[in-house]
Amino acid sequence: MTVAAGPIEAAVIWLNDPLNWTNPGGILDRTGEHLAISAAAVLLGCLVAWPIGLWLGHTGRGGGLVVLVANLTLAVPTLALLTILPLTFLGFGRPPVVVALAVFAVPPLLANAYTGVRAVDPEARDAARGMGFSGWQLLRRVELPLAVPYLAAGFRTAAVQVVATAALASFVNGGGLGQIIRAGFGLDIAAGGGQILAGGLLVAGLAMVVELVLALVERLVTPRPLRTRGRRARRRAAEAVSGA
Repeated sequence: MTVAAGPIEAAVIWLNDPLNWTNPGGILDRTGEHLAISAAAVLLGCLVAWPIGLWLGHTGRGGGLVVLVANLTLAVPTLALLTILPLTFLGFGRPPVVVALAVFAVPPLLANAYTGVRAVDPEARDAARGMGFSGWQLLRRVELPLAVPYLAAGFRTAAVQVVATAALASFVNGGGLGQIIRAGFGLDIAAGGGQILAGGLLVAGLAMVVELVLALVERLVTPRPLRTRGRRARRRAAEAVSGA
């Protein structure tokens, strides 16, 4: 009589099968899709959130708007967007996934951009204005460089959140590691339990790798005197959002 393997043992067996890595639609293919979707979503989020956050932070107005937008986008479930967007002109596949995940990425990007500019020392602004800097020069040459720790922290937070959530792309045939989990659910639990667990572990592992890599990048791009500020960036931005 053969005893069925438990889910953990089945997941290890599934992950140790080379064909599950190299076959078309295997782990390597799905990981590439997952990273491509996540990168496109975070990039779109940056293109939307950073200019708005930096400009509002520069003008000193719109703090309430930043909080409102961040809270609204956080309140919209990503799964709900993935259900609605495919019914629009975007259709099924990757475009609705990228848009839905970009909406999910906006809150930390927007809040950190705004908070980073507002956290610039007023004396630095006054000195720049005394040197004849225009508003654009002040933003580009003073406020933006000093806001780098906040921007890097927001990017890191958004990227990890998006990578961890991109598994939902499988619901609209968007690809990614979620397809592995979905395929496992298509089997009975005895046969697919290991694959489901393996897919979940792959998503979690990829999110952890992204977190570690971006933590290193954040440290490298942040000047040493500003690293302490960088460690406080996400906490202060989160307080700004939650203070609504």
